[in-house]
Amino acid sequence: MKNPIIISPQEQIKEKYHSIRNRSAEICQPLEIEDYVVQPIVDVSPPKWHLGHTTWFFETFILIPNFPDYKVFDSQYNFVFNSYYETIGSRVIRTDRGNLSRPSVADIYRYLEYVDKNMDYFLSNYNLSEDLKKLFELGLNHEQQHQELLLTDIKYILGHNPLFPAYDENFPSEKPEQESLEMINFPEGIYEIGFEGDGFCFDNELNRHKVYLNSFEISNRLVTNAEYLEFMNDNGYKDFRHWHAEGWDWVKENNAKSPLYWHFIDGKWMYYTLNGLKEINPDDAVCHINFFEASAFASWKGLRLPTEAEWEVASEKFDWGKRWEWTGSAYLPYPGFAKEAGAVGEYNGKFMVNQMVLRGSSVATPIGHSRKTYRNFFQTKLQWQFTGMRLAK
Repeated sequence: MKNPIIISPQEQIKEKYHSIRNRSAEICQPLEIEDYVVQPIVDVSPPKWHLGHTTWFFETFILIPNFPDYKVFDSQYNFVFNSYYETIGSRVIRTDRGNLSRPSVADIYRYLEYVDKNMDYFLSNYNLSEDLKKLFELGLNHEQQHQELLLTDIKYILGHNPLFPAYDENFPSEKPEQESLEMINFPEGIYEIGFEGDGFCFDNELNRHKVYLNSFEISNRLVTNAEYLEFMNDNGYKDFRHWHAEGWDWVKENNAKSPLYWHFIDGKWMYYTLNGLKEINPDDAVCHINFFEASAFASWKGLRLPTEAEWEVASEKFDWGKRWEWTGSAYLPYPGFAKEAGAVGEYNGKFMVNQMVLRGSSVATPIGHSRKTYRNFFQTKLQWQFTGMRLAK
């Protein structure tokens, strides 16, 4: 019998690094070279920018301050790939990312190779302090966030191409919502929410704290395409009574009639998927709706969206993970929240205004990057993420 191979903690760190980093390139593998540069709207970044930005994170926060004699790949890249870190310096404004024909895609992949090679050497020859381990883990989770954004942005880029090209015809199809709709009851009382344990979490999941909840009910499954079609066919987009004032303005300004990627063609509702344009499956969970649409649908049903506390408390009683689920909660700090010093402190705290919380995860979320305490957040008008909803009362 052979002796088992023992992998050191440092080797495990290296393996995790390369596994996550390689996944970003795998997501881009089906793309044509022209797809890497497109930026249709401000919220969508070109795929090559995502690759450069996640690489910049490790170069800027790990290698430059901690690896003696490290030589920066290109001094201009800090300006190109800094996203929103004021502490780090000036940057290309977000709307101009699609104007960056240079650096080329080939340049970006050379940048990835260079930084990964130096990170490999660094991880092989230097022990990480506890603080550096935390920063390294943040970098890996940051990369996984961008892997989800990669899929989301690629779908927007290809889904707004008049030819509706498929990203990957073999992209896994999801299971429909097969359960009959039932409401799960929870008694009033004091509950605890927020992250606990020794694993990774983002700072906005802290601190764990008590909340008082009135008795409530929450649906056991997500709202389906068929149910949302009923709302549309009942003039849901024409009845102001169900909409927030700002939401009604959004409907009129955009002539909104359906979720994003829905197209009425030859008497049928079609839906652009990562597999290409398909007829909608009535039993699939509705996707790509914004907060305004989710709230209007809930109002039309005589119900509401759950609060994020209700969602977290109830999450062990239902399946989640197909859609980022809109809640009725504004994105605000938990009691005792404190921003980290330096650039890392800009990660979440400064966005805690004018956004709503989403819970769960989606079909685009990387494996191992979801937990019931995860607090995603977006502006009320945005549809491009894989967003859906469940109902409460």
